[in-house]
Amino acid sequence: MMTKLTLEIPDNVELTEQDAKMLLAGKLYEQEKLTLGQAAALAGIAKRTFIEEIGKYGFYIMSDSIDDLHSDIENA
Repeated sequence: MMTKLTLEIPDNVELTEQDAKMLLAGKLYEQEKLTLGQAAALAGIAKRTFIEEIGKYGFYIMSDSIDDLHSDIENA
């Protein structure tokens, strides 16, 4: 279950709905409040796409090991 959140963003702020989702998902993932799959779901995209795109928003996929990262990518 997800809670719906409505934000009012000033017109002069160049931020698309997808950008806002990615920024929130990236931050919550970074703080370990969401798993990689949950963050991708919050952003409304596939896990593989999230992995490929999140770096554009200043976030990086953190993993306990290279094996975990490979597993995440394979399961995306």
